[in-house]
Amino acid sequence: MSELKVNEEIEVIEEPMHIKEVEIKLKDEIDIYKEEEPIAFTCEKEPVKQEKLVLINPQRLHPKNKPCQCNNCNKGFAHNSNFIKHQRRPAREKPYECKHINKAGEKPYQCSKCGKDFSSNDTITEPQRIQTGEKIYQCSQCDKAFSLKGNLIKHKRTHTGEKPGQCSQCDNDFSHNSNLVRHYTTNNGAKPYQCSQCEKSFLKNCKLIQHQRIHTGEKPYQCSQCDKAFSQKGNLIKHNRRHTGEKPYECSQCDKAFSDNRDLVQHQRIHTGEKPYQCSQCDKAFSLVGNLTTHKRTHTGEKPYQCSQCDKDFSHNGNLIRHQKTHTGEKPYQCSQCKKSFSKKDTLIEHQRIHTGEKPYQCSQCYKTFSHKDNLKLHKRTHTGEKPYQCSQCDKAFLHKGDLIKHHRIHTGEKPYQCSQCNKAFSQNSSLINHRITHTGKNPYHT
Repeated sequence: MSELKVNEEIEVIEEPMHIKEVEIKLKDEIDIYKEEEPIAFTCEKEPVKQEKLVLINPQRLHPKNKPCQCNNCNKGFAHNSNFIKHQRRPAREKPYECKHINKAGEKPYQCSKCGKDFSSNDTITEPQRIQTGEKIYQCSQCDKAFSLKGNLIKHKRTHTGEKPGQCSQCDNDFSHNSNLVRHYTTNNGAKPYQCSQCEKSFLKNCKLIQHQRIHTGEKPYQCSQCDKAFSQKGNLIKHNRRHTGEKPYECSQCDKAFSDNRDLVQHQRIHTGEKPYQCSQCDKAFSLVGNLTTHKRTHTGEKPYQCSQCDKDFSHNGNLIRHQKTHTGEKPYQCSQCKKSFSKKDTLIEHQRIHTGEKPYQCSQCYKTFSHKDNLKLHKRTHTGEKPYQCSQCDKAFLHKGDLIKHHRIHTGEKPYQCSQCNKAFSQNSSLINHRITHTGKNPYHT
């Protein structure tokens, strides 16, 4: 107790002092004893022994009793040892150096495949696994494996349902932090990555990089089996399936399989009848966005596809391709039974029904069947009474477009059918045929 009493009577130093002055004053006023005690530093290979200074005076534990003050930042310390440690920081003094730990920023290990530098040998292995495809982290609940441990941790959340990331604005939960960030920026309308050439903005930097290739024409992803190159890696992967024949996306309702997931989604609408793309100008809806785009041209009259040989315009690219075959005379589709050739594959399929007698298009009201889809469409108007082709000069309307064309000639006086023997002209072909009997005396409708 006497020793404690003596220490309690020690005068507390309030004035700021230099480090040497503090050391002398403390030696005079405080009993210091040295105790050898092992202290484990960050290196597990080589624990370092250091003398630990123990101050007997309990008053120095009180926050107000901080006799050691730094001249640089005015910070006070109760213990001399802490003051000395603090003084070393500005000068970056490191008296205890471990030979096993790398210096800050040092990256002595280099990957032999990509040349990238790493701070430890262990960190090289993860990028190498990505390059080699090695997957050492196996999910215990399914057969999936991963090359990175972090990806396994994320994957496990699909089993546990864990969603550690929560949006502060709408309380939505997310299993991945990246999904939370994407959700947050979407809700706030933030698109921080802007193209310098067209001012288009993107949520993610990788999307901006992909977009910029439109301007630069860069196609860094080259197919190893042919000369094709792509601006996006995903497009190369899809293209490679043409060479391999791989079709990983299989329909659950039929046996069809697809190389692209988007094709599967579109195909499934055949089974569901879903038509998510609706025209804003009429009630028509479509299962494919491309079909809606094409349909809209019936309202706008737009014909963006022009023939280079005759300047004729078309609303569909497919119609332009078919038309161009009239210039080349190309008929690549040949019937195997009668050797007749066609410029369009659809026309060949329709023609083949003459041989097979197939009539796949059935009326839902009277069960009559047809070999051509257009014939079924025309037939349905007999049930609905629809007459979509209306004369612009009178109130008459017609089931068929051809009937409207014939009717127009009454108003215009046009007579395109001319007799080769007497030059008499007629508005309808049937009238010309009947007229020819007067010259030949032969009725073409009787054998």
